[in-house]
Amino acid sequence: MRIAVITLPGSNCDQDCHRSVEAAGATAVPVWHREMSLGGADAVIVPGGFAHGDYLRPGAIARFSPIMTPVVEFARSGGLVVGICNGFQILCEAGLLPGALLRNRSLRFQSHDCALRVERSDTPFTSRYREGQVIWMPLAHADGNYYADPGTLEELECEGRVVFRYSDAEGESTEEANPNGSLNGIAGIVNEGGNVLGLMPHPDRAIDLALGWQDGLPLFESLVDSVRQRAPAPVAVAEGRALAGTAR
Repeated sequence: MRIAVITLPGSNCDQDCHRSVEAAGATAVPVWHREMSLGGADAVIVPGGFAHGDYLRPGAIARFSPIMTPVVEFARSGGLVVGICNGFQILCEAGLLPGALLRNRSLRFQSHDCALRVERSDTPFTSRYREGQVIWMPLAHADGNYYADPGTLEELECEGRVVFRYSDAEGESTEEANPNGSLNGIAGIVNEGGNVLGLMPHPDRAIDLALGWQDGLPLFESLVDSVRQRAPAPVAVAEGRALAGTAR
C-alpha cells in the first residue's frame, strides 16, 4: 500500500508525514513537485510548510506545480487526498475544497497545542475516532483563519462536511477556544464527495506520546484502513477457475 507524500519547495512537514504513514502501516512514497505522475499511489498527502515561501498568498503558486495536475485528477476520480496546514491552503487554491484560509485574527503566527472536536467519525479519515471525541494536536500557522461566503458555509454545515472543529477541553466550541478566528470554529472540512480532507492542525506532529500527543495517529490509520477497504479483492486461480479471494 503506497501513499504519496508531495514535497514542494518550502515543504517542512513531508518527513513528519512519511513517519506518520509508516507508523500507520503503509509505505510513504516521496513525490517531488515537478513530477507529472503519482506513480500508482493509493492515496495522497499534501503536507505542511511554506510552499514557494507563501509568496502572493499561501498555496497560490504551489497550486500550479506540475504534480498538482495528477493530484486534482486523482481527487476528482474519487481518490483519497489529505491536505495538512499549508496542504489545506493548497487544496483550497486548487479548487478541491471550498473557501480560503485568511490571516489569523491575531495577525500573528500561532504555534501551540489545540483541542479539536471530532464532528464526524464516518469519513475515510476519521473512522478510528468517535463522534464528539476531543483530541489534541499542535498547530503552527499565520493564515489559518477559515473563511467561506455565507452560502458555502451553510452548505458545509447542512451537509455535515465540517469534520474537525476547534473546542475547549470539554468539547465546547467557544470563541476563546478558536485560535485564529475561523468561521464557526472550523478546523477541517471534506469536499462534497467526502474523499478530500483539509485541516489546519498537524496530526503528523501528534503520532507518539514522545511528541506530547498521539491523537493524530488514528487519522493516518483511518486513511490506511480506507485504502485497504477500497482495494480490489485478489484473484486466486483453482482448477482453471478464477475465484475471488478475501481482501487483505
